[in-house]
Amino acid sequence: MEGRTKTFGAAATRRVVSAPNGALYEARRKIQPQAVRGRFRTAKWIILAVTLSIYYLVPFLRWDRGPGAPSQAVLIDLDRGRLYFFFIELWPQEVTYIMGLLILAALILFLMNAVAGRVWCGYLCPQTVWTDLFLAIERLVEGDRRERLKLDAAPWSIEKAALRTMKHSIWLLIAWWTGGAWVLYFADAPTLVHQLATFQAPPAAVFAILTLTATTYMLAGHMREQVCTYMCPWPRIQGSLTDEHSLNILYRVDRGEPRASVKKATLLRAAGQPAGDCVDCFACVTACPAGIDIRDGLQMPCIQCGLCADACDAVMVKLGRPTGLIAYDTEANCRRRAEGQPPRQRILRPRTIAYGLLVAGIGGFMLTTLATRSFTGVNVLHDRNPLFVTLSDGGIRNGYTVRVINKRPFARDLTLAVEGLPGARTEIVGASEARLAVPADATREVRVLVFAPPGTAGSIPLTFRLADPASGETALAQDHFKAP
Repeated sequence: MEGRTKTFGAAATRRVVSAPNGALYEARRKIQPQAVRGRFRTAKWIILAVTLSIYYLVPFLRWDRGPGAPSQAVLIDLDRGRLYFFFIELWPQEVTYIMGLLILAALILFLMNAVAGRVWCGYLCPQTVWTDLFLAIERLVEGDRRERLKLDAAPWSIEKAALRTMKHSIWLLIAWWTGGAWVLYFADAPTLVHQLATFQAPPAAVFAILTLTATTYMLAGHMREQVCTYMCPWPRIQGSLTDEHSLNILYRVDRGEPRASVKKATLLRAAGQPAGDCVDCFACVTACPAGIDIRDGLQMPCIQCGLCADACDAVMVKLGRPTGLIAYDTEANCRRRAEGQPPRQRILRPRTIAYGLLVAGIGGFMLTTLATRSFTGVNVLHDRNPLFVTLSDGGIRNGYTVRVINKRPFARDLTLAVEGLPGARTEIVGASEARLAVPADATREVRVLVFAPPGTAGSIPLTFRLADPASGETALAQDHFKAP
């Protein structure tokens, strides 16, 4: 069964293919949102400018780490296995910090959702930011909503082809620079830019840039709201993280209903009959980048960007009516007003307190461990075959592979000692003494032999102590000495 329903203000129609159980597929209708002005739109412009500036410019920031070290402030160095973030340097074995950041980011997202709904989706999500940028380019080239609808309906001409070519060319340029900026985080930015300009860039970098160019162009230029509605899992998750006290962009039904035109509302009020402030102008619908009607209540495609509120406020100002017919509100307050009770905000409640404590606890723990972490490390691996060797004098020998780690940007002389086995003797193969020279920002692997006196038996715990005599910094590793 196939049906068609008209869509307000759109040249196309919505096609729904249905089955006995309901709709199975809905073809995309092109949405041409109207430009609006207001506090939410201004906030989105500011956030867009700040976030894109950070994304595009950070790879070019410099940070002096000394001779032989990369001078890029933020760098993911895959060749050396390092992550540099200004004065912070993370090694591969410190990936737990990355995991901690991901957990922290998820909890912050949960907290934001509990306080103000999908504020991340409406203002900070990369899909939203780049879609806003692409829409701004589209308006700049083709005009606002009415002009774009006329251009869509018009037959192909030289002017239409020129406008579309210009728009898509700018989109591709932005998408290319977006992909290029991402790759700059993995290589020295000025060097890679020069290589790209002279067609000498590594094939892997070129492939990554082309892939990211294509995805950015498709997601921000063509798919837009479909990414949020169908591809992103967050709209389906966030419903379980909000409650009736969470702030959301809502249409205040108690004030807006019953809807009536300005003239009809005046007549109804003169006759003593109820009339809401909503004049059914559809300004909120035409401004919505997802093409929904906020007056139908909370909906999954809604990203809570607030543009419908700006559009509605502009109409209310023209009519001389109070603004805020569409605004950040809670379902609990909507119900309280309908019951004649004053509204009440409950930002602090069990779930927000729990999320806040988790964010503070995990964040504080990560900062503490990062500030107190050691720049010296030692790992020990006991020989497996044989576990021990009995010497001619009755003594026992065990062999170990010891990896010494120097995370400092300069070479260091470190001492290695073995504790826990009385009368034991330690020998580092290839070294005349227990002092190890370790290059800057590197590891050194040595073979260590531990000799125990005759009569040693069983499994005895050992402690390998690596120390820096200059700074007093130490690192410990535990293992066992094996004997018959």
